[in-house]
Amino acid sequence: MAQLEAPPAVAAPPVLRGSLGVTAIVFMVVAAAAPLTVVGGAAPLGILLGNGIGYPALYIVAAVILLLFAVGLAAMTRHVPKPGAFFTYVGYGLGRSSGLAAAWVAMLAYTTIQIAVYGYLGYVLSYTVQTMTHVQLPWWIFSLLVIGLVALLGYRHIDLSSKVLGVVLVAEVGIVLVLVAVVIVRGGPQGLSLAPFAPANVLSGSPGVGLMMAIAAFIGFEAAAIFRDEARDPDRTIPRATYTAVIGIGVFYTLAGWGLVMAWGPDHVVAEAAKDPGSLILRTMAVYLGTAGEVITNVLLITSMLACVLSFHNVLTRYQHSMSHAGVLPERVGAVHHRHLSPHVSSLVQTATAILCTVVFAALGLDPVLAVFTWFSGVATVAIALLMAATSAAVIVYFRRTRKDARVWNTVIAPGLGVVGLMLATALIVVNFPVMVGDVDPKGAPTFGPLCWFLLLLVAVFPIIGYAQARWIRIRRPAAYAKLIDTIAG
Repeated sequence: MAQLEAPPAVAAPPVLRGSLGVTAIVFMVVAAAAPLTVVGGAAPLGILLGNGIGYPALYIVAAVILLLFAVGLAAMTRHVPKPGAFFTYVGYGLGRSSGLAAAWVAMLAYTTIQIAVYGYLGYVLSYTVQTMTHVQLPWWIFSLLVIGLVALLGYRHIDLSSKVLGVVLVAEVGIVLVLVAVVIVRGGPQGLSLAPFAPANVLSGSPGVGLMMAIAAFIGFEAAAIFRDEARDPDRTIPRATYTAVIGIGVFYTLAGWGLVMAWGPDHVVAEAAKDPGSLILRTMAVYLGTAGEVITNVLLITSMLACVLSFHNVLTRYQHSMSHAGVLPERVGAVHHRHLSPHVSSLVQTATAILCTVVFAALGLDPVLAVFTWFSGVATVAIALLMAATSAAVIVYFRRTRKDARVWNTVIAPGLGVVGLMLATALIVVNFPVMVGDVDPKGAPTFGPLCWFLLLLVAVFPIIGYAQARWIRIRRPAAYAKLIDTIAG
């Protein structure tokens, strides 16, 4: 009697995995914050529109608020071994429906900030080419070329992206530190002082606008948890990477902002920023590092924004990957490449989204800086602040319910202070939203006009989409609803 042959073994589908250490993850999330872009673009605007020479001190305030948030985030990382970040942690603390709502808000936040930088980078490249060759090409051509490059890197193994980001990050941070060192050696036109940290200067002008810009400068650090599946030792790597990113970014921005003020002097820096805030860093480099320093900084500004969009592309593809495995997005989106071990289908989806948005904005004739960059970075800032506040609240609820962690500071006090700080920051951001997006009345004064309400409505609509989808899944596909975050909370 012939023996029955055993059925052929079916190979298990590939999964995300890797050996990313603390340094690699820090490079990716700090690159998302685009340090040189912040120092060259946001810092001069913070000095001009915010609280003047006291603006550098607000990086310390922002870092403290976000460090309190990071304490609760690190606690959740140890007890909730999932890579979904906001999606997972809000779901475990506040229920599946809230987790799905948070996922859609995160998708909105990271997509809008990525599209914003694509627009700005397209403009910078177009301007640079025109200056060097006198050939004028529309910004969107360069944006699409950058999207293609990011798509290539995002499709491949995460280690390649981390290496590219590492090189770019070291270069852009290095040139700023060299500038600060030269300023310290030369002493600046009015000598060195701690004037930016004097309470009277910190509270001068419009500190609310300054704090809004300071918090926006940190966007990206919170995404460390999304790389959990590709971390070498996630229980230790992710918390360390998160803390390192917050503290490192805070120290760097504070030092760079102080150096910028000292470079021109407390009595003159505001006037210099008013001349042209976008070129302040280049003019500063020209004074202290010569023409070579100015040219190198201009190149690094471009690579800084490239690193930023690459980092956010990686974050977005992994959000979509997690949502696919939770049954929220089509299963195909969660596929992992057999050789590169990357969420390649998710990467292609995100690339298509970026291309579509860029083409639509180009067809509408939107200005890449005053419209695309300004409007959508404003949306991202509001969305991220709300997500962080919701995550801090979820940390408190989760640990009070489960009693898995008895550390009061980590699970109650720090997250509680984080909620308060983030909600106050969110209120300041919303109040000053017309300033950020440039919505003005006929007399030129900032106002909540149709543009402001439309952009803020996006932040309200996306969580509603999440709650509506959760309700539909719960009624029509209860098994999939139970799979959303694999928890008894609901």
